[in-house]
Amino acid sequence: MRLSTGTRIAALAAATALVASACSGGGDDAGSDGASATGPVELTFWTWTPNMEKVVDLWNADHPDITVTVNKQDGGDPAVTKLLTAIKAGSGAPDIMQAEYQKIPQLVSSDALADLSGSLGDDVAGHFADGVWNAVTLGSDAVYAVPQDSGPMQFYYRADIFEKLGIDVPTTWDEYADAARKVHEADPKAYLGTFSANDAGWFSGLTQQAGASWYGIDGDAWSVDIDSDATTKVAEYWGGLVEEGAIDNKPMYTPEWNAALNDGTQVGWLSAIWAPGVLEGNAADTAGKWKMAPMPQWDAAAPATGAWGGSATAVTSQSEHPEQAAEFITWLNTDPEAVQALVDETGIYPADVPASSTVLTDPPEFFSNQADFYEIAAQTAQTVQPFTYGPNINVAYSAYNDEFAKATKAKKAGAFVDAVHAMQKITLDDLKNQGFNVDE
Repeated sequence: MRLSTGTRIAALAAATALVASACSGGGDDAGSDGASATGPVELTFWTWTPNMEKVVDLWNADHPDITVTVNKQDGGDPAVTKLLTAIKAGSGAPDIMQAEYQKIPQLVSSDALADLSGSLGDDVAGHFADGVWNAVTLGSDAVYAVPQDSGPMQFYYRADIFEKLGIDVPTTWDEYADAARKVHEADPKAYLGTFSANDAGWFSGLTQQAGASWYGIDGDAWSVDIDSDATTKVAEYWGGLVEEGAIDNKPMYTPEWNAALNDGTQVGWLSAIWAPGVLEGNAADTAGKWKMAPMPQWDAAAPATGAWGGSATAVTSQSEHPEQAAEFITWLNTDPEAVQALVDETGIYPADVPASSTVLTDPPEFFSNQADFYEIAAQTAQTVQPFTYGPNINVAYSAYNDEFAKATKAKKAGAFVDAVHAMQKITLDDLKNQGFNVDE
């Protein structure tokens, strides 16, 4: 029998407290650094981030009584599946797990993550934007992970083409639509952007900026609100541009899309902070021609953005050393030296807001023409809006791919709105069928 969300969270918090108490050894038996009297604590860390072991080496050098061993995993769904298999079996899980933000609700609902609210310092939350912190708390008093990297969204555009056409950088979505029309009128083969039916994370970030949150938790029940006014507004807006022909309707990350980035017929990209790496890899010859600006706004008086990508570091419910594991992941994601190492060794954009503005000073090489690149990024990162994912977000994302494939083929604004309603029904029905307590 599946426990309700609230019951699972409460039970997990209580279990975590008991385990933490047992591991601490009652004060007199504990070492000064949190290790037990029986000897050094050894922690395992599942992560897919390149070069993470080099960052962990810094910790191990200064913490001989709490050593961390990195165990590389495949990212995304394979890592989640492997962890859930170990949780179900009762053994085999690591102490520490890298988790994408959208996967955290699924892991919480499966009792895979420990509640760290009693193990973290009071100042930890202050390191992160409210929207990012919400992703690891699910809007509750529990804390299921410490944010590591984030993907605040911005607008990337060909500055040379904008200058040639006399187009101002759009600051509102109305201005974006006008700019899209001018680009396409100047060259019928050129577009300011494309609506991609293959990238649900991209679309959810657009709706997040508009104020949407696809799930919610009220007491012990989940709710699904994909077809909110905010999401519908975003879908109708993009559907209108596709219907008009001002925006392309082809997927991203295809040979055709890559070619368009190279030849200047794809003039802009609404993407995340990691976009420079993609552009450098796919359109190297256009280096120095792009610039970045904040996302166009629905309300210019209330700057906001969404997120596309990012992950956190969690402690699993099987860890026998949750306190020490919490100490490590706090250091990893908030200590200035550790965050600097994360940037230098792994290339991530740190979720820690204070650190991001101090460790990232020079712009990415691909954007060497824009000295204020990371200054703008730091500003936008602080405007990421709260957004709650749900335990079956994979179903919602799959429904997006299916329904918006139909909508982009139809090229009708109404079809885009219909796709949102279909996503709502598919996601809600699946949540019920899985046995979750659902508040309609």
